[in-house]
Amino acid sequence: MGTENNTTVTEFIILGLTEDTTIGVILFIVFLGIYVVTLMGNISIIVLIQSSPQLHTPMYHFLCHLAFVDIGYSSSVTPVMLMGFLRKGISLPIAGCATQLCSVVIFGTSECFLLAAMAYDRYVAVCSPLLYSSHMSPRICVLLVGMSYLGGCVNAWTFTGCLLSLSFCGPNKVNHFFCDFSPLLKLSCSDISIIEVIPSVSSGSIIVVTVFVISLSYICILITILKIRSAEGRHKAFSTCTSHLTAVTLFYGTITFIYVLPKSSYSTEQNKVVSLFYTVAIPMLNPLIYSLRNKEVKQAMSKLMTTHWWS
Repeated sequence: MGTENNTTVTEFIILGLTEDTTIGVILFIVFLGIYVVTLMGNISIIVLIQSSPQLHTPMYHFLCHLAFVDIGYSSSVTPVMLMGFLRKGISLPIAGCATQLCSVVIFGTSECFLLAAMAYDRYVAVCSPLLYSSHMSPRICVLLVGMSYLGGCVNAWTFTGCLLSLSFCGPNKVNHFFCDFSPLLKLSCSDISIIEVIPSVSSGSIIVVTVFVISLSYICILITILKIRSAEGRHKAFSTCTSHLTAVTLFYGTITFIYVLPKSSYSTEQNKVVSLFYTVAIPMLNPLIYSLRNKEVKQAMSKLMTTHWWS
């Protein structure tokens, strides 16, 4: 076994979603369209927020960073996946695979923390509106955003550190459309009994903490809304949270499937489909959720378009 472990695997082959050439071309066109919409949607959100003074508030400061994270998240996965549709098997060096995994984890974890920060922002806005300016000061917003990125980097260091500590001396074909940690573990000839637990504990802790913050925030929001006597007042208070609540439900619903449910409860193909949803589809959907369901964003967009039209 010692001799086998010295056999160096220098690259991984990403098998992708399909080996059928015709289906691959169709999927290439579909996901290229999704990627273009993702980039355009999130860049538009960033430009709109930066150029609209009425959107220079903590909530939209977080949304701006969420859009940036979604661009990074999608760009970490989609280009390699698109190349995989046009040719069978994409070869990535081990360093390239580790870099992709690191990037995916950084942006994915940062999104968890940003969604929690946005939930806290909504809690302060609804439950303590008179203290909003002090509790959500620019300094606190910068601190929350910085901690989100720092948490992403720490979690990514955990994943990549564990990956680079493994030995690969056998098959090098990754049954996925990107370098995800679980399929890479299956290719290792090292003892993974401890290595597979460390990232799970790290990710699980982050999910538990952020879900707790989000849940507690919305429980307090719900209690406050129920105390409002007028139906119009309740609707106005809750409408400020619907976009964020929709984004949270979509994102956490999919990552819970991947990281919380036992691996034996779903197949590799189901894993691919769910991974596809949270790495490719959700970054495209978030700008639509925050623009179509948000009156302030729509008003700012209309004002910006009118200004440019008449200028």
